[in-house]
Amino acid sequence: MDIVTRLVAEKPVVIFSKSTCCMSHSIRALICSFGANPTVYELDQIPNGQQVESTLQQLGCQPSVPAVFIGQQFVGGDQQVMSLQVRNQLGTMLRNAGAIWI
Repeated sequence: MDIVTRLVAEKPVVIFSKSTCCMSHSIRALICSFGANPTVYELDQIPNGQQVESTLQQLGCQPSVPAVFIGQQFVGGDQQVMSLQVRNQLGTMLRNAGAIWI
């Protein structure tokens, strides 16, 4: 858990992804459409990616990507983020985390 905590510290939006995952790309595009600039960690391209992926699975992220943290809080995967968008809550969360200003 410490490794994930360190990676999300002091960053308003973090997405754990894999470069080949289309849902990760879609979630990133959705968050960017608000004007946010998320920090993205591609687990298949970072040295400790497998360790991070194991930790995300322990947090309950099934599948392990995408895993989204907003304001250092674990939001969930693609379904949870899309649900926030449908309920018109994603923009508010991004503003509260300091990821966007408008």
